[in-house]
Amino acid sequence: MVDRTRGISVTGVIMVIVATFSLPLGAAVATELFSIGGAWGVAAVRLALASLMLLVLVRPAFWRFSGAAWRDIILFGISIAGLNGFFYAAIDRIPLGVTVAIEFVGPLALAVILSTNRRDLIWIGAAGIGLVVLGVESTTGAASFDIIGVLFAALAGASWAFYILFSSRVGQHLPGLQGLPVATLVAALVLLPIDFTGLVELSLTPEIYWIALVMALLSSVIPTSLELAALRRLPRHTFSILLSLEPVFAALIGWVALDQTFGALRALAIVLIIGATVGMTATAARLSTEVVEQHEARNHE
Repeated sequence: MVDRTRGISVTGVIMVIVATFSLPLGAAVATELFSIGGAWGVAAVRLALASLMLLVLVRPAFWRFSGAAWRDIILFGISIAGLNGFFYAAIDRIPLGVTVAIEFVGPLALAVILSTNRRDLIWIGAAGIGLVVLGVESTTGAASFDIIGVLFAALAGASWAFYILFSSRVGQHLPGLQGLPVATLVAALVLLPIDFTGLVELSLTPEIYWIALVMALLSSVIPTSLELAALRRLPRHTFSILLSLEPVFAALIGWVALDQTFGALRALAIVLIIGATVGMTATAARLSTEVVEQHEARNHE
């Protein structure tokens, strides 16, 4: 529980910033392996390595898990598989910054669906305009986006929404990180048969092992650990707003590391999607504060 009277934890803010930078950087590293193992094979390797690292770090007592916990862990694992597999398949076809921006619409849409505030439709509308701007950039020749890549990014966003739902449900059954290593292993097993040949090619290329380890650390172990630690130091709305930095970092890393051009239309689209996320989170935080204040006022009457 974060004590809001103490203000924002600088350490927590730094943790989220490092995590949101680490994720797209790990994705950029992953693209170096696509020519060997394919996007799906690389995603499976990343999840397998991450699950092994997490199993060693967390050492979950999986033999004590209830049947309900196992059910939600498997569903959680499937959502992780979709999130990672579709994301890597997308960045194999369209720019990294565009992929992350489209992906962000998934959790934003989930927040709107679960919301009882009609004003939140404004934010999903802003995100929708951002997607339209990306479409305009593609059709006017400013950039050419593979439609399959866009579809994969959208499916990654939908998987992210399910990830949020099932992560919460697993957290109700198990403390801390107990369910994450097992769910990540389930995700790796789900992706394994999709591109088994690519997985074999990667395993038979020892000179890329260090790249695979760096990818797993940057994409899974470091951001997950930092985000969970940050959640203990920051209010949830502050945490969610800071996560909106990820599309910015993704666009910059794609530009610097992957030589992906970054035009005005794409910048506008990313700003609209980030603005929608920030607006949605800030509105939710304000409404929550108002409810608490009204409750406290009634108690003092």
